[in-house]
Amino acid sequence: MAKRPFRNRLNDLSPKEWLKFQKSWFIHNPPPRRKDVIRHPAKFPETLAQEFIEFFTKRGQVVLDPMVGTGSTLVACLRSGRHGVGIELNPDYAGIARQVVEDERASLSPEAAKLRAEVITGDAMHAAEYDLPPVDYVFTSPPYWDMLRARGAQTQRQRRTRPDLDVYYSDDPADLGNIEDYQVFLGRLVDVYARLRPLIRPGAYLTIIVKNVKKGGRIYPLAWDLGKRLSQFYTLKDERIWCQDNIRLAPYGMGNAWVSNTLHHYCLQFRHEPPDGA
Repeated sequence: MAKRPFRNRLNDLSPKEWLKFQKSWFIHNPPPRRKDVIRHPAKFPETLAQEFIEFFTKRGQVVLDPMVGTGSTLVACLRSGRHGVGIELNPDYAGIARQVVEDERASLSPEAAKLRAEVITGDAMHAAEYDLPPVDYVFTSPPYWDMLRARGAQTQRQRRTRPDLDVYYSDDPADLGNIEDYQVFLGRLVDVYARLRPLIRPGAYLTIIVKNVKKGGRIYPLAWDLGKRLSQFYTLKDERIWCQDNIRLAPYGMGNAWVSNTLHHYCLQFRHEPPDGA
């Protein structure tokens, strides 16, 4: 019997490449950050974004990041031959993102000039007002609540000594990272993603990179709460665990109490299921 040819409706990967991505956990240590984007306190690695974009889309499709920061997702789109649109609340970060995108476009082949890589300065809560094209995939990472404003945030201590670096995203009241109440923050975050649903093609995926957070001596299960709450609007299909093994360990609670070094993130995969669930 002749072997049935592999038909790939989702992406442009080979069976071997597809299988490799199906591993439920992976290690990804981002390369050093460019000096022009280091101002952002929580920049996302383009290299990781590209892996997800190339799995969940085909060349020429449209990717949306509703919280695009300094443009990592759009850079990944250009490198992988996809159109990208990003929304960013902070005008300064939006300006940096536009410059980063143009620099990246100039370094690539002439084909990259044909790709859309647009940065919209605005509020993701109002994404439906921005005349976006039909979206084939959403890739994004939200603020991890107001943890950047936590006084004891270990990762922010060195940044506080540098006036040229931001410790938190902005002072804008629309910035989700400024909400102190966890339930209010969670509700607003779910609302942002739920409002994207009419823009997303049925059958398309939404990946959210998120982390459970520690505050005041307890864990707030942000990833798990988001998975549960957002399942009212999308189907939660799976998760991948992103591990980092190149971060120096700190002796939290040593000799007194259990406090882990949290070096992993949850990559939650949701799907905008068509009416027939196909």
